[in-house]
Amino acid sequence: MLSVRNIDLHYGASQALRDVGFEARLGEVTCVLGRNGVGKTSLLSAIMGLRKTSRGQIAFNDQDVTRKPAHDRARLGFAYVPQGRDIFSQLTVEENLRTGFAALARNQRHVPEQLFEYFPVLKDMLGRRGGDLSGGQQQQLAIARALVTRPKLLLLDEPTEGIQPSIIKLIQRVIESLCDQGDIAIVLVEQYFDFAHDLADRIVVLDRGAVVLDGRKNDLDGAVVRRHLTV
Repeated sequence: MLSVRNIDLHYGASQALRDVGFEARLGEVTCVLGRNGVGKTSLLSAIMGLRKTSRGQIAFNDQDVTRKPAHDRARLGFAYVPQGRDIFSQLTVEENLRTGFAALARNQRHVPEQLFEYFPVLKDMLGRRGGDLSGGQQQQLAIARALVTRPKLLLLDEPTEGIQPSIIKLIQRVIESLCDQGDIAIVLVEQYFDFAHDLADRIVVLDRGAVVLDGRKNDLDGAVVRRHLTV
C-alpha cells in the first residue's frame, strides 16, 4: 500500500532522516518507535508531503508520489493527525469536521455517522468551539476530522500524548476497528510502548534518523525494542 524507499530528509545542513525505508499494508498498523528527536515526526511529514525529501522514493499503490504536494496526496487518500492535534480552536466541532471536505468529491461531502459511533462525545458537542474541548476531546476531534476524508492511509503522530487512560483505550478500540475493516493502512508514531505494541502488526524503530529495527511484531524481541526507547 505504502512503500518508503531509501529516503533522506534535510533541514538545511542538518540531516533528519537517513536512508529510511519500510512498508505499510492494508488492514495493518505499522508502528514507528524511537526516542525524542530521532526523526519520527519528520518521517510522517515527509510521507504526507509537508517536507521535501532530498533522496529516495515514496510510493502509494505503486504510484510514485515523492514530488506530489500534500493536497494531492490527501485526494489520493492520505490523512494526517499531527502531534499536538492542531484543531481549529475558533471553529466549532462541526466546522472542524467539515474542513475535511476539501479533499472529497462533492457527492461525498458529509460527515459519516460512523464517526459518532467511534466518538459519541463529538455528536453532543457539534456546536462547541474546538478550543473549549478538553485535550482528550480535541484528540478525538482530530482523528475524526482525518477520518472524514475516508482515508486509505492514516498517519497518527503520538495520539496518546497528554491523554487520560480512558481516552487512550477508546482510541485503541477505534484503531482496531479501522484495521478490522481491512481497507486502510495505518502508520502510528508512538513513545508509549504498551499501546504501540498491542496495536502493531509491524514495528519500525528509528535511531538518529535511521531504521535500526524493522519487522513483524512477533519476530522482534520486545526487550530489544524497549531498549531503543529508553534514554
